[in-house]
Amino acid sequence: MSDKLDLFKSSPIGLGCMNLSHAYNTPVPEADALHALREAYEMGYRHFDTATLYGGGKNELLVGEALKSVRNDIFLASKCVLYVEPGKGKALDGRPETIKAQCEASLKRLQTDHIDLYYLHRLDFDVPIEESAGAMADLIQEGKIGGYGLSEMSSSTLRRAHTEHPVTAIQTEYSLWTRNPEIAVLDTCAELGVTFVAFSPLARGFLSLAVDDPETLVEGDIRRTMPRFYPENFAANKALLTEYAQIAKEQNCTPSQLALAWVRAKDPSIISIPGTRFVDHMRENLEASAINLSADAVDRLDQLINHETVTGPRYTAAQQQAEIDTEEF
Repeated sequence: MSDKLDLFKSSPIGLGCMNLSHAYNTPVPEADALHALREAYEMGYRHFDTATLYGGGKNELLVGEALKSVRNDIFLASKCVLYVEPGKGKALDGRPETIKAQCEASLKRLQTDHIDLYYLHRLDFDVPIEESAGAMADLIQEGKIGGYGLSEMSSSTLRRAHTEHPVTAIQTEYSLWTRNPEIAVLDTCAELGVTFVAFSPLARGFLSLAVDDPETLVEGDIRRTMPRFYPENFAANKALLTEYAQIAKEQNCTPSQLALAWVRAKDPSIISIPGTRFVDHMRENLEASAINLSADAVDRLDQLINHETVTGPRYTAAQQQAEIDTEEF
């Protein structure tokens, strides 16, 4: 695992593969998705992040098929607990027997006998985190996973899981407009030696200026259910982008690269996993690892877009209550 951990920690930008199959727009045709994943490897991506949930397993199938010939050269991460229950939609189950069964299914879909990093995708509030972490420890002992992680969980939950078995990484939404990890999780990661992975570092397309009018998003796009993209909130948030785009221009980078460079400027040990379905955007994002922002630019960004200047919560109250464990401002 040490070589793979070195690969993981030395790759400041990985590829979030969800966008190819799940949550945003419509799924990418299989041939195009396979091509995009292979192109991502060729341009330099080595960390690929998928999950049982994405596309009801279809995303893992794509990643497995696209990258099987280079499996030994990549760091492969997936997730369990959240899944699609046929005929019912998204479900959540953190019981040890379910985690182990989902791991077996993930291994088959990914065409591998070992997942480098396997996350508990969300906290199952009905199952003590120690029991879920114990199942992960068993999978590590069996050689089926290299390490385990948590996703969208709080500092206190991280500590409890880490006491049961050391946690390799925790991933949570983190960007200019989602600062929740700054409350406690980032400090806890530093204390415990846990790697922090930022998902949605482009604020679900907002910081890449990819969303001009949320009303034009396709039916079923997850952003339609997120309060910050509601028309009454989005107009206020969009007003922040004028100065943001100006800062990107001054730093000689694209808006997407600015968002990714900001994360790295906050802490070089943080790994970002932006997702996209477009090969040119993959290349653009990967190149952001070479951009160093001025201290003044970081300060201006911090003041411009933060939890006090953004309008609307991340999720609705129902979404928050169902599966989110992270601290709130």
